[in-house]
Order: sequence, then structure tokens, then C-alpha cells
Amino acid sequence: MHDGVEQIGNSAEQNSKKEKQNNNNVEQVGNTTEKISNVINNIVNNHNIASNNRFCAINRCSMTGNNIQNDKSITPKKQKTPSESAVEMTQLVLPNDTNILGNLLGGRLMHWIDIAGAMAASRHSNRVVATVALDSLDFRHPVRCGELLILKAKLTWVGRTSMEVKVEVFAENYRTGAVIQTNKAYITYVALDDEGRPTPVPELIPETEEEKIEYEQAKIRREERLARRETT
Repeated sequence: MHDGVEQIGNSAEQNSKKEKQNNNNVEQVGNTTEKISNVINNIVNNHNIASNNRFCAINRCSMTGNNIQNDKSITPKKQKTPSESAVEMTQLVLPNDTNILGNLLGGRLMHWIDIAGAMAASRHSNRVVATVALDSLDFRHPVRCGELLILKAKLTWVGRTSMEVKVEVFAENYRTGAVIQTNKAYITYVALDDEGRPTPVPELIPETEEEKIEYEQAKIRREERLARRETT
């Protein structure tokens, strides 16, 4: 009789322990669920913050564009000289810009030339521009890793909606101060309006004798370019 009561007591105690263990398991599951929920909330919050930052950046760009566009005191010029839109851009040639020989990649160089030329064309036209032709690109000397690359862009000719820009490239060894011309390119751009259609640009007024010669030579290059287009 006594043994039976003791067994019942032991069973009750074991059941009590199991119940506590179950309660602990349930509590752990609840804590885990809460942690997962917190992680998900953090991800959602971070995503919302990133989205808000992106939209804020877009809005800032839009506001800047609207401020410039709505500023009635800015009157676009009908005529400009080449020096008014000239651009000089400097790039440091890093290992990621070079090939296995340590020389600047041709594609990277063309990218920088296009950027410098587009900035000069945009300055002249006060418009977004599109690249439409590359008449020539001379590679005269390799550019080494660690050298400074100086790109000088200047308008040479202007039509109704198109502009030719000459981009000269120089490499500078900052240790010795030696500068050598490495490349020269002639690129044609077209100015675009807000709907992405070609739009008229200001007239180009050459000032120096060199600029006048470049202007006449650019007209010849344009005629040759149009002739090639008709034959292809």
C-alpha cells in the first residue's frame, strides 16, 4: 500500500517536471519567434529607410533641376566662344584601370574621353547630350599606372543641334612633373530637349586663329562623315 502511494507520488512529480519542461519549451519557442519577428521588423525598417533615402535623393535632384529651370534670371546665350564651355578633367590611373602590363585600358580611356567631351557639349548647349559619332582617336603613348591623366575638352564646331568636341589627353608623372600628350579625339554630340528630341544649340564663335582653323577643319570632317553615312 505504501509502495503504491510512493509510486503515485513519483509519477506525479515526473508529470510535474514534464509539465515544467513543456512550459520551458513553449517559452523558448515564444522567445525564438519574438527574435525572428524582431529581425524581420529590422529588415523591413532598414528597407524603408533605404527607400526613403533613395526617394529623397531623387527629389533633391528634381528640386535642383526645377530651381535651375524656373530661375527666370538665367537667360541662355545665343552665341558662345569655345573657351566658355571648355573642360579640364583630371584622373589618377589606378591598378583597376590598367591591363596586365600596367598600362591604362583603352576602354577606360574612351569612357573618360566621352565624359569630358559630353561635359563641354552640355556646357555649351545647356542641355543633356548624346554621343553620335567618334571621328578619330589616336593612341600616341601608353599611360602608366600611377600617372595623372589630364583631359582637355573644347568645342570646335557647332551645327543646328550637333556639336563637335576635341578632347586632348595628357599624362603627367607627378614625381618628375613631365607631361606628354598621349591621345586626341574628335567626338560629335547632339543636344536633347526634355522629351529626348534634338534641340537647337547656341552658335559657336571662334576667337583665336587656332580655333578658326579647327572650325574649318571640323566642317570638312562633318562632310566626310555625312558622305560615309550615305555610302553605308
